[in-house]
Parts: sequence; C-alpha cells; structure tokens
Amino acid sequence: MLIPLGHDGLVVRDEPWIVMSWAGIGSFDARCERRACPDDVLFNGPRGCTEDYPRSMIGTADQVIRRSVFDWLTDQRAEHGEGLPRSILESFELKGQRVPLMGPSGIWKPAACELPISVSTVTSGPYSDTYDDLTQTLRYAYRGTDPLHRDNRGLRRAMLERVPLVYFHAVARGLYAAAYPVFVVDDDPGALFFSMQVDDLAAALTAAGSGHMIAEDEGEPRRAYVTATFRRRLHQVAFREWVLRAYRESCTLCRLHHVPLLDAAHITPDSDPEGEPLVSNGLALCKLHHAAFDSFFFAVRPDYTIEVRPSILTESDGPMLVVGLQQIHGQKIHLPHRAVHLPDPARLARRYEEFTRAS
Repeated sequence: MLIPLGHDGLVVRDEPWIVMSWAGIGSFDARCERRACPDDVLFNGPRGCTEDYPRSMIGTADQVIRRSVFDWLTDQRAEHGEGLPRSILESFELKGQRVPLMGPSGIWKPAACELPISVSTVTSGPYSDTYDDLTQTLRYAYRGTDPLHRDNRGLRRAMLERVPLVYFHAVARGLYAAAYPVFVVDDDPGALFFSMQVDDLAAALTAAGSGHMIAEDEGEPRRAYVTATFRRRLHQVAFREWVLRAYRESCTLCRLHHVPLLDAAHITPDSDPEGEPLVSNGLALCKLHHAAFDSFFFAVRPDYTIEVRPSILTESDGPMLVVGLQQIHGQKIHLPHRAVHLPDPARLARRYEEFTRAS
C-alpha cells in the first residue's frame, strides 16, 4: 500500500535536484505543502512524524548516496571479506565528501543524508537486539526509552517512506558484517523496538526501476527468506572471525598466515543439529586442507594427531600431495593458547569414526 507523502525541494551546492521517492514512483517539479502531524499519533499506528524528521519523501541526493553506499559495500566485501573494519566503514566518500557509515550512536544519520543511513548492533551492547523466528525479522531496540527520541523518529520515517538502510552487526571487536538493503517493517512503541528485514539488492533495485514500492507486501516472502539467510551468514562470519583469531590467523596444519586463504572448518558440520558455531567446534585451515578435511582425506584424532587416509599415503601425484598431505601424517596440530578454544575431543572422536568408515 502506497502512502501519499509530500516533498520539500532540496538544494545541494546551490543546485536544485528533481525529487522522487526511493522507489522511483514519480518526480515532482513543484514543491508540495509539508504536512505536520501530532506526535501522539505514534501510539495509534506507524504514522508518526516530527519536526526533526519532517514527513516528506527523500530526495534524489539521499537516494544517490544510498545506492552508492550499497555498491561500495559490495566492493569492500569482495576485497576484505565479510568482516569489515569499522575504520573502513567510517571512511566512505562520495564526490569528495566524507559520508561515514557509522557513528557514535547505533542509529546513524550522517550530515549528508536526510534520514539514518545505518543501524549497528553489538552482542555486548546495552540494548536487546534479537531475531524473531516467528516473524523472521530482526528486532532492533529503540534509542533509549523515549519513542519520540530524534533517532527513533528517523527510523519511523524510514519505515513510512520505505527507505533502505544498512544493518551492521559486530562479529568481533571492530569488525562488522553488513546487510543491505534493510527495511523497517514494523514499530512497537510499547516494547521499544523496530522490526526489520533484509531484502535482495537486485530485486529491490528492479522494483525501484519498475515503479513499485520496494517494501510492499508482495515482497514479504522474499524478505523473510533473505533475512533468514543473512542470519545464517552472520553466524558463519562470526564463527570464522572467532576461530581465526583463536588460531592466531594461521592454518593449524601448515601454519599458512595469509588470511584470505584461510577458512574456519567445522568439526561437527553446521548442518548437524549439534554443529554450533563455537570455537571448540572449529579448526583454522587453509583452503587446501579445509577441502581435504571435508573430503575425509585426513582426520584429527582426539589427541590432536593428524591421520591421513591410507590410500592417500600410497598415492603418487606430485610434490603438492607429498608436502600438503602425506608429510602431515602423524604430526600434531598447532593449538590455540586458551583452553576454552581447544578442539572438543568428543567432536573429534565422532568425526574420526566417520573418517574410519570413509577410509
């Protein structure tokens, strides 16, 4: 359902911009009257609007920033991986203007944007941000306890106007996984939280180009699926960061230190009900040894000794096989310093049983 909203003319660097909704439903060549509404309508449904965030659709300048941010984040993930350093996220620039994507508050609106550009959360923070399995939404706590706080008003207006955001979730100290575009889909002033869903970027942009609202009801099944997928990816990203840090960013077998070539391998697969994303259920392995481990070319016994499959030990296939697999037979793996991070012997025993059956 579309909500008719007015728009104020926007001037950037003395240049008037044509204004339109994020979803591209139309443009206006004249200013519309700004409509005000009392704050108390907030408690009668998601229709609140305030002086801090006037009720009007965002302009082209803000849209350009958001689309540029999504493209830039995609490039950064390709270059740095899924865990993005906060220092990088604060360094984004557009046409020579710095537009930091994170700030001192979880709900962040840089000066160049009309509405918040991002929300961020940390597992040790003061707010209760959770995932709702029933509705398949991300629950994001209000800023403070005042529903009318300026930041809460900003997210409320983003919900009304179907404005996309970036959701940053801390996976380690100073590292964040990014989801985008994210839409605010519900507002619960009584419980002091917003509900959000992640959408597919390509589908969202296609909807925008076709003149449909990105966050309309027909997109709900897709957003629910994408949100659930992001949650799984979040667990995987966090698991990788925790495991690599525990193993001092080196392969536990060959000691390779090139992080882009390292993986966090599950001892008990994550597809198993007992495959929790715990460091004790992981091994830091280079990509070669990860593939060999998953294929049961070798196993790690509960005493942390490497055992290579007999057929691999007798095979002749060049120096890589000799150095990469045959020579590690009978060696001990390199272990984390902290006892709590040591590979779980019980998990290794179950994995070893599967290895012996496969051999």
